[in-house]
Amino acid sequence: MLVVVFMTWLKLTFLKVWQIVAIAIFCSLFIGFSWPYAIQQSRNEIGEWLGNQALMLDTSVILTVEVLWQMAYCMLSGKLLYGEVVSRRTIWIYRILRFFPGLLIFPVLFYLQIQVMYLISGVDFAIISWGLALIVFLAIIVGSYFLRLLLPQKGLRLEVLFLSSSLVLILGIVTTVNGTTNFKGAESIEWNALLAFITLAFVCAGVGYFKYQISKSKWN
Repeated sequence: MLVVVFMTWLKLTFLKVWQIVAIAIFCSLFIGFSWPYAIQQSRNEIGEWLGNQALMLDTSVILTVEVLWQMAYCMLSGKLLYGEVVSRRTIWIYRILRFFPGLLIFPVLFYLQIQVMYLISGVDFAIISWGLALIVFLAIIVGSYFLRLLLPQKGLRLEVLFLSSSLVLILGIVTTVNGTTNFKGAESIEWNALLAFITLAFVCAGVGYFKYQISKSKWN
């Protein structure tokens, strides 16, 4: 969850001021209006969710898709940052991915809200939620600007975001399978299939190499 928060801060460093404020307001409103649903959850129920293998596997799929979106944004941003010519459709995809802050932050905020409600007892739930919403609003803006000052180079921030996404992907797969796997390894090696795969890989690599050399000679 800490890595998800860090990724959200880092992704917001690429946005304009009004976009950061808009996302901060949306996250704050999410916390402020979700408290009637948060008070219906119990720690035992959350523990059951975390122990449900089927639910965790579905969660890992959603997590993988979102992380791949973030990685795609990093690669498209890298192309535009270093002046590579791209199509207009690629630019539109880049703009959509650029404004997309991610969906993983909302389960993290919801979990944080539940924990704060259990921690602070005897206070009106609405007051706790809206107080937490104000803190989240300020934390999103301050955290994004702090990372922008800490990492002023855009290229470096893209690399860190890509590595953070990879870390979330690995952690998500490891922590959601509960020590089990869906596919068992083969007991014997299919040497013919392995040899065919290696041959195909060398043929494709050779074709690609010669095609690159031909294109390079024509360009020269």
